[in-house]
Amino acid sequence: MTDEEGAVAGTNDTVADDDALYVLTAALLTPAQFPSLLGDDYPAACAAFALEPYAEGYGLVLGQDGGGARWTVVVEDVSLVAVAIAAWDCGMEYDLSPDDRSVVCALPGWPLPVAVSAPGVAAPHDPLPDPEAEGTDPTPLAPPDTDSWGPAQRRMGADEIAHQWVAWREQLDGDPAFAAPAGAEADSVSPSDTATDAGTETGSDAEAVAEAGSEPRADAGSGTDVRADTAAGEPAGEAPSGAHPGVRRALAEARGYLDTPPPPGRVRSSFASGDARMLRADGPGWSLVARTDDIAFILLDEEPGEVLPVGRGTELPGLLKALDALAVRPA
Repeated sequence: MTDEEGAVAGTNDTVADDDALYVLTAALLTPAQFPSLLGDDYPAACAAFALEPYAEGYGLVLGQDGGGARWTVVVEDVSLVAVAIAAWDCGMEYDLSPDDRSVVCALPGWPLPVAVSAPGVAAPHDPLPDPEAEGTDPTPLAPPDTDSWGPAQRRMGADEIAHQWVAWREQLDGDPAFAAPAGAEADSVSPSDTATDAGTETGSDAEAVAEAGSEPRADAGSGTDVRADTAAGEPAGEAPSGAHPGVRRALAEARGYLDTPPPPGRVRSSFASGDARMLRADGPGWSLVARTDDIAFILLDEEPGEVLPVGRGTELPGLLKALDALAVRPA
């Protein structure tokens, strides 16, 4: 989280021209990089802001006005926001001040939980309705509910596994069914194109997924557990004996993407060590995270807090390679 402050003055008529926006954090909203908290794909994430899912994408600037009210400013200058995020991630100062001409809109509220607030102003709160709007004000943005396991928690959990791949992969090192393929390299930290943005808080179950990376838990109700009951070595996309039915469904739907391409952002590919790529794919009720040179992990809505591994088998390598070919990638 950065506590660097910038100022975006005159974002639109809803924010007073003489009132600055104190920038707290920012996020990208593009086909390749968007907060998974908001949806399974890029169009779904855009729908949270009533935005057209243009291929160029948007930048999201989250901050408070002089009265402490929460605002999300949507800008077209994606490169500027990307540079700011990269600088903050490196611990550098960066004054994020988008040009007014790049501003698409300013919306009340925040779509993501933000851990800090601007100094010297009131505590974060939603703006009061504009009396001149006569009830036509947009409903303030708010993060999806993550108090209990559901789609948002499931996607956030998959993001955490992608970001902490080594910790999760090591839990299966003693199982010969999930032995690392020859030549596969491990990332100490594998950046995920959908990892939680700096400055935002994760929900309780997503935090449990991250914590469980170094110490497996047997009770899936209170944390997460790598449950190796997915018939490692069986063909992916078919119905191996002993595999969880939700895993079979997820693999079959992922294979279906090869015939009917899904909406942009449903399958994303990001950097991994060596010649491998880190894949993130989502579908109705499931999320998949995998390295193209290794195994896959699947999370399901119907299995709260559980992480189900899928071994390489005979078909998973081909499936991952094909998914990577159709995936969108960060520019």
